[in-house]
Amino acid sequence: MRGKILIVDDEAPIREMIGFTLRRANYAFGEAQDAESALVLLHEQSPDLILLDWMLPGMSGIDFTRRIKKDFTTREIPIIMLTARGTEEDRIRGLEIGADDYIAKPFSPRELIARINAVLRRVAPLLTDNLVEVGILKLDPTSHRIFANGELVETGPTEFRLLHFFMTHPERVYSRGQLLDMVWGNNVYVEDRTVDVHIRRLRRALEPFGCDGFIQTVRGSGYRLSLRD
Repeated sequence: MRGKILIVDDEAPIREMIGFTLRRANYAFGEAQDAESALVLLHEQSPDLILLDWMLPGMSGIDFTRRIKKDFTTREIPIIMLTARGTEEDRIRGLEIGADDYIAKPFSPRELIARINAVLRRVAPLLTDNLVEVGILKLDPTSHRIFANGELVETGPTEFRLLHFFMTHPERVYSRGQLLDMVWGNNVYVEDRTVDVHIRRLRRALEPFGCDGFIQTVRGSGYRLSLRD
């Protein structure tokens, strides 16, 4: 098996269709019809990825995401939101609260597997396992920790990979498209705006340590990590 997926959707036909698709792609899977059941399965099954419906009875998909992203034991699990809400505002909201990707209903089995594969590639170890230091920042890929002046910096997995890339390529400007290719992977079905969302989240994580200014916007070009003003 290629990995274990937790399907969280209150519609049985949707779960059945997704399960059939996952089985054909050689993924194991579990199913939950609401967020409360999903929380139990989350700790019993330790999935590699969660397919999460935005609109759930009781606790919404958004609230469920917020909850598991606050839990140290589950916050690293990537989430793909399943949503019929196709507006840009809704998609950005989902990404900002911690989802790694979204897919609009209805979707094809081929697109679903492509997005799952892309997200799982993103959370795979990036670049080298060597310790990286830039200014007061120290990043340890082996323990998956970031320190600023010896204090632990809390980030999500995507922000960790983004900072890892920047720290190993300082002072160089990268466009959104280049960052998507180099950090997310060149076969990922996400928009350029996704980069902006994760840049904001990375800056928020670094702000308490006075390091948010390290991640600089270069107008008309993209982003870079620099210790210079």
